[in-house]
Amino acid sequence: MNSTTIVIFGASGDLTGRKLVPALYNNFRKGRLPENTRIIGSARSAFTDEAFRAKMREDIQKFAAPDFDAQTWEKFAPSLHYQSGDMSQLDDYLALEQRLSSFEGKRGNRLYYLSVAPQFYPIAISMMGAAGMANETEQTGYRRIIIEKPFGRDLVSAKALNGMIHKTFQEKQVYRIDHYLGKETVQNILVLRFANAIFEPIWNRNYVDHVQITVAETVGVGHRAGYYEKSGVLRDMFQNHLLQLLTFIAMEPPAIYEADALRNEKVKVLSAVSPPVGEDLAKHAVRAQYEGYRNEPGVDKNSSTATYAALQLFVENWRWQGVPFYLRSGKKLADKISDITIQFRRPPHQLFNSQAGISERFTNHLSIHVQPDEGLHLRFAAKTPDKGMDMQPVDMEFHYKTSFGETAIPEAYERLLLDALNGDAALFARSDEIEYAWKIIDAIHAGWDGPQAPPMMTYNLGTWGPEAADAMLARDGRSWVQSDGEHKM
Repeated sequence: MNSTTIVIFGASGDLTGRKLVPALYNNFRKGRLPENTRIIGSARSAFTDEAFRAKMREDIQKFAAPDFDAQTWEKFAPSLHYQSGDMSQLDDYLALEQRLSSFEGKRGNRLYYLSVAPQFYPIAISMMGAAGMANETEQTGYRRIIIEKPFGRDLVSAKALNGMIHKTFQEKQVYRIDHYLGKETVQNILVLRFANAIFEPIWNRNYVDHVQITVAETVGVGHRAGYYEKSGVLRDMFQNHLLQLLTFIAMEPPAIYEADALRNEKVKVLSAVSPPVGEDLAKHAVRAQYEGYRNEPGVDKNSSTATYAALQLFVENWRWQGVPFYLRSGKKLADKISDITIQFRRPPHQLFNSQAGISERFTNHLSIHVQPDEGLHLRFAAKTPDKGMDMQPVDMEFHYKTSFGETAIPEAYERLLLDALNGDAALFARSDEIEYAWKIIDAIHAGWDGPQAPPMMTYNLGTWGPEAADAMLARDGRSWVQSDGEHKM
């Protein structure tokens, strides 16, 4: 009888209790885990199986509270196990391998999850190779590994990490995770574009004026200052989340919904992105720090780390030639949102009068709300009643909670863990995809470190960032669309 074992390295960390085990519990509750599935946590902390189960129960009750059921837990709990181990000691991997083999019998599938700090990726993977834990044959069952972001900190380190991984695991065994791609609203972009006949014909340079992608946070760096000082907003948010969203918006339709077909199209987009360099950098790449950032604990008093960035990028291909993609992200902003807005061109001739106070720059736009108000808003013009032929903008709306219920949207990790178990890598990044993304980010960082670097701005807490980001769009007669659907004037 086949078995499946999920091994979580770094299981005493925050991610395991907040996200991973609650996601596995919910998949179990929904009957989606393979039969004979075991989950083994491994870390230096000394837990028994019983102590680990008690901690996981507490975490599930806290982080998956509406879905917790005592009877379901009693059925799920026996699948949880724990084995302490030091990531740098081969003997501990060999002991873990021996325990896994005792669970599996003749054939057992394995999914490894590296829930550890990035500096431990190389040693963990090399030790797994030395212990024979990556060897995959028809007789053994599959061996797959999920690797968390950040995947490198630049192109050089990403290539080195890919090279090191490929000494132990084949590319088909590697699942580089970005939890953003597990969000239902991100996956819905593909359905919106490729399952509806009304959008794709106008999804191009002939009808689209520009695209805006905003991922905003209200929190500061908090206890992550040590990491953030070495990362900054481009590495932390743009290289993964925002560029992934850009590829979903800009990609060509794949021939089939299959991992390599989908990822091939995403790579084509990234390879066509033209980052601002030289004199264009000051015009098309704004960087800033929130007020008081340099006074945060652990932050250098002379820090040059950006907590906010706004970029204008172009995808140099037939579909998108000349259409700017505006990307912005930052900390301590006015609202916590992830939004994408497709701004369509104005009609060639304005026949009707706008209602007083409505800008002549009004055009149709489609707003995709990734979070927190998951759904879509399509803005169009309507005649104002009893006002002659005056018009005003109105919205046609879709909300997940309204259409599918309050609990319809699962945690992103539920989908991603299940896909990895099923061998579906469509929502995971491939090695070349990672490297093309780093080329874009590295080019901007190089400019920021060079003689033509734009100045470091400061922005007030609770705003939408520095005025320079507004000016970047205003130069072309455009403005940011805020989360309420209105343009910032």
